[in-house]
Amino acid sequence: MGRNTRKRRSPLAVRAVAASAALAIGGGGLIWANFYASAHETNSSPNTTKAAAAQVATISCPDVGQKLTSVPANAKSNVDAELATLDKQITEAYARLASSRQAQANDAGFVQNAILSPLKDKRSAVIGRIKIDFTRVGAAAPTTLDGLAACTGTTANQAQTTAGGQNNGQQNNGGQNNNGQNNGGQQNGGQQNGGQQNNGGAAASAAPSASAPANIGGQAGNGPVAADFVDITKVAANVQGKPQKSANASRGTFTTACGVNANKNHNTDNVIVAPGVTNGAHHLHDYVGNQKVNAFSSNNTFLQGGTSCQNKNDLSSYYWPVVRLQDGSQDFDQNADGGGKEGNVGKILTPVQAQIKYVGSPASKVVAMPQFLRIITGDAKTTTNGLANANAHWSCTGFENKVQLTSQYPICPQGSNVVRTFAFQSCWDGQNIDSANHRTHVAFADPASGVCGNGFKAIPQLTMRLVYKITPPVLQNGVVKNAFAVDGFPEQLHKSATDHDDFISVTTGGLANKIANCINTGKQCR
Repeated sequence: MGRNTRKRRSPLAVRAVAASAALAIGGGGLIWANFYASAHETNSSPNTTKAAAAQVATISCPDVGQKLTSVPANAKSNVDAELATLDKQITEAYARLASSRQAQANDAGFVQNAILSPLKDKRSAVIGRIKIDFTRVGAAAPTTLDGLAACTGTTANQAQTTAGGQNNGQQNNGGQNNNGQNNGGQQNGGQQNGGQQNNGGAAASAAPSASAPANIGGQAGNGPVAADFVDITKVAANVQGKPQKSANASRGTFTTACGVNANKNHNTDNVIVAPGVTNGAHHLHDYVGNQKVNAFSSNNTFLQGGTSCQNKNDLSSYYWPVVRLQDGSQDFDQNADGGGKEGNVGKILTPVQAQIKYVGSPASKVVAMPQFLRIITGDAKTTTNGLANANAHWSCTGFENKVQLTSQYPICPQGSNVVRTFAFQSCWDGQNIDSANHRTHVAFADPASGVCGNGFKAIPQLTMRLVYKITPPVLQNGVVKNAFAVDGFPEQLHKSATDHDDFISVTTGGLANKIANCINTGKQCR
């Protein structure tokens, strides 16, 4: 998986970040703020730059859910609810951070005393309840949660370094994308265009503090910023060749046509991560395939859900965060949880194409996916977690076999469209359809050989390719106009690396075996 590395920036790329501003989202929505000031602005003094860089842009909290690799079955529902509470607490604390900039300017200890300390106390209580959930069912309380209550304030420079600029490390998604290319090579975001971000045409901001000139990031004030975008024509090729196929390779493909969510099947739940919790994702998803998926769905619900897929035996759920155009426009959820109330604003874009394809292993035959297998690929919290589990791929039509970006959004040339691709984990432990942290039951194959390790079995690799027709954003003097961004948790600042995709395998009529047989016999099936 991708590693955080030190970023090398050009002089134009080095931008100090912060300034005081706020944008009120209409109709009683929360007030959001994100502050970016250029270190090279003519009106920026050294003191201004220093003060700007020191401002807290977001809140970074340890990801408790990822530390829980095992949860007793009869404690799972309570633990899931508590984990969702932790996400809600971070969202509320970020809202407090974003709406209290003047108080922060007046009191250097405000963030620690008024936001981070109370948040630590609340998280400690939840972590304590999780431990009690274990002991109530006769299991040992997990020691891995000790020390995870405290959160830190992250400056915008730190957030940018973590997930918003170049990523010169190795990105390993363990397999091929839809175009047959292996994305286990170096990920080079190209030159970083740091600096201020305008509000995309939305209503302007409140008065700034004395510390720096005000200019907000993104239409809702929580990103993206100019440094989150790069002209793809200026990025060096970074896609490496695919692994050599062995004699036992499974060379076939199976494509399922499930549409582009033209019927607007959306919600802000996530039944995998937060079952039974409304708005558990805190951002909006597109759903194709199964049509009855929300926080309260069960395996029985999936079997009765109907499907948008042409193959009516494919009841699988394929869902991903929506992409929005931040040009000052609004959408139906402007005043809703997971939407405008949580910093996800702008016009929702429907893909013009959505290809869902299962591909084989370069090293072996595959076994059929088990019924109700859950897989999440990527990490919705890379801005605070780092890039270890990032699996975002952004490119443009005509460039997909040359350039794939994780930590920046592409600015495509005229006539080229934005492309998101996902290549899911292709190795399964052979026993579990999910795991406590939703990761350890599946894995990526070795990027060089395509071999599954640790006794895992190769399964058909789900790949997805989503194409969007987007007028290219414009970067002028460190400001981006008409940005686009993927929905996310509000404190994640709409970074491109937070892109992720979710899947629940549900089939009837022997379809799972048909997919595996098609791939193993080298056929191209639909």
